[in-house]
Amino acid sequence: MTSLERRAHTLLVGLFVGGLVSAAVISSKIINVLGVAVPAGVLAYSITFAVSDIVGELWGPERATDMVVAGFASLVCATLICWLAVIWPSPGFWQNQPAFASVIGSTPRIVAASLLAYVVSQKHDVWLFHLLKRKTSGRALWLRNNLSTAVSQLMDSAIFVTVAFWGILPVGEIILGQWAIKLLIAALDTPVVYACVRLLRSDHPAPMAKQAA
Repeated sequence: MTSLERRAHTLLVGLFVGGLVSAAVISSKIINVLGVAVPAGVLAYSITFAVSDIVGELWGPERATDMVVAGFASLVCATLICWLAVIWPSPGFWQNQPAFASVIGSTPRIVAASLLAYVVSQKHDVWLFHLLKRKTSGRALWLRNNLSTAVSQLMDSAIFVTVAFWGILPVGEIILGQWAIKLLIAALDTPVVYACVRLLRSDHPAPMAKQAA
């Protein structure tokens, strides 16, 4: 791997993990996007699917799967650290514990929903992306980028919202709304995926082709 490839790969993994952990922290809030109610985590979590497709396209399914596993470990670690920060005793002069706990201290239900949805959807995204790549003989990047993301994002939304909010919020409305926003973001990030893939392949086509084979 060249120095450019190494830096690009490191940056992409950092964006993946950062988007994943950020989404987990802020998903307890429901926001309004274009009149649709969605968990705030959709803004950050959508980044992970674009990054996964870029890494998979350039370095192959093994690298993409490794990144998914690393993301899962990071999410578990971040969750434990957040819980520790919430329960750790604070000095008497600090009066913000209730507000801090309400934001950072996600309930076990939301944590379980995040982990389950993440594992299922990200694994499926990597699998479907490379299945479509084989079926199209490596052509139509836009198709596998959007189709794999669309299906996987629906799985993610359905699992997370159902497990996290069943009996509390209108899950059907939130699932469809979140999926619609994710589809819009996926369509908008397609040019970014193309630009990243073409930039790195144009600079080092041989190593990329060998690793992605």
